[in-house]
Amino acid sequence: MAVDKQSITDFFTGLQDRICQALETADGSGRFHEDLWERAEGGGGRTRIIQNGDVIEKGGVLFSAVHGPASDAVLKQMKTTEPADFYATGVSIVIHPHSPLVPIIHMNVRYFELSTGECWFGGGIDLTPHYVDADDARWFHQQLKTACDRHRPDSYSQYKTWADDYFFIRHRAETRGIGGVFFDYLRPADDDHKAALFAFVQEIGNSFAPIYTHFMQKNRALPFGENEKKWQMLRRGRYVEFNLVWDRGTKFGLETNGRTESILMSMPPQANWVYDYQPEPGSREAETLGLLKKGIDWV
Repeated sequence: MAVDKQSITDFFTGLQDRICQALETADGSGRFHEDLWERAEGGGGRTRIIQNGDVIEKGGVLFSAVHGPASDAVLKQMKTTEPADFYATGVSIVIHPHSPLVPIIHMNVRYFELSTGECWFGGGIDLTPHYVDADDARWFHQQLKTACDRHRPDSYSQYKTWADDYFFIRHRAETRGIGGVFFDYLRPADDDHKAALFAFVQEIGNSFAPIYTHFMQKNRALPFGENEKKWQMLRRGRYVEFNLVWDRGTKFGLETNGRTESILMSMPPQANWVYDYQPEPGSREAETLGLLKKGIDWV
């Protein structure tokens, strides 16, 4: 069966359902609340938010499928000036935990097509630990490498570098976290190629729940104190800076008149900024800052 926008959309709605169920089970007490919304120009989505669970302080698992005339900004992004309608669908996730020893995680898988016939896939998963643990980082990157190797051998290195470059806070000269994989504008050459690209995107999407529930269970009971919470608030501040200044998805959502509450659900419930903060030399905080850089070979 040919891969079309309906079959892709159906997979994304099912993916949202499965991930929400897995996160609720792993959390214990947290439950998602659904907010259905419509976009005036066409389409809409299901925003699902979880707050104040046992592990998750705030998180969102969003599905959307929107369509309508492509804006000038979108056409420019697609490197064309020919007027066209667009269809965009995908799932986006950001999870902020209570504990500074459980990492923040982000995933996005998406599909975009123009009425001219042009289409592409994009997505990725990245991890933002408040404290970088080398063993956790290696495990995380190995899961992503395995997922890439199943469908696109030798692609992990390329997509890992792409993530390092994309999730880089240029004005801080540091990466947002330990990266992961990121890919964009994967354009199919024919129907078979489109099916193969879709299978790869499905693999990445299906990897999310087992990866993050692993960290939830492994790190949820680790002890921490006030110092770690203060550091967590500073790292959340960096997360906010990236999302508002550099993230293309945020900009695309706002430029296409997306739903503001859904677009900004990635913001943490609290964050902090301290003027010219410098961690103590030799501290865990200083060690983490030393690992927030591009090009670290975790696998």
